[in-house]
Amino acid sequence: MAHIIVVGNEKGGAGKSTVSMHVATALARLGHRVGALDLDLRQKTFGRYAENRATFLAKSALALPSAAYIDLPEPDPATLKEGENPYDQRLSAAIALLDPVSDFIVIDCPGSHTRLSQVAHSLADTLITPLNDSFIDFDLLAHVDGDGKKILGPSVYSEMVWSARQLRAQAGLKPIDWIVVRNRLGAQQMVNKEKMGRALDNLAKRIGFRVAPGFNERVIFRELFPRGLTLLDLKDIGVKQLNISNVAARQELRDLVKALNLPGVEAKF
Repeated sequence: MAHIIVVGNEKGGAGKSTVSMHVATALARLGHRVGALDLDLRQKTFGRYAENRATFLAKSALALPSAAYIDLPEPDPATLKEGENPYDQRLSAAIALLDPVSDFIVIDCPGSHTRLSQVAHSLADTLITPLNDSFIDFDLLAHVDGDGKKILGPSVYSEMVWSARQLRAQAGLKPIDWIVVRNRLGAQQMVNKEKMGRALDNLAKRIGFRVAPGFNERVIFRELFPRGLTLLDLKDIGVKQLNISNVAARQELRDLVKALNLPGVEAKF
């Protein structure tokens, strides 16, 4: 049975698709069979990333390790049971296609609350929540007081994850391993960065997630998107000498994959 990795956050612009593409490609490069799904049926950034990659590799006659991306199958109305949500069937059909041929399935969720996202979270063995290092984004997880020190209570996304955990418990499945990834960390030890760190550590103990460092803001991610490439592909396309920023970004990815603690995975790239 494939290990399901869900990348979720109900706020846009947190770096979900960038994380999804890099984690999926890293796992493929490590020799694992990886399936990929994009549940943002309108924007499909992860899906476009995968399509761009397939097009570029075909034109360049390159064979680089890649995740097997598929679109959600359209449901057959005749097969829907009374009261059944068609989106549930589309997701279960996609997973049924990928599960026999995958070690991991990476699912990128939209930056909003949808039925598909809700169901995907309940299927997650590993949940990755990219979070910009800002109290604006932190508010999605929990409400804090004016000083950013006292947590007043969980917010909408944390409550949704809690519901997903309850559904998994009722089904007798293993608990979700939830990792909150701090993206766009400032290079300096600013006051806001320190406050965010304390708030996340405090909240992690209360609602049960792990904190891991993510990606800093880098132009390279935007430059690679049209070709569907990742930081791990640069040498394969003729980049002989990586600059300092690219080397640092590769290390960030290595640290992230290691922090995920996925079964049978060693971050050796």
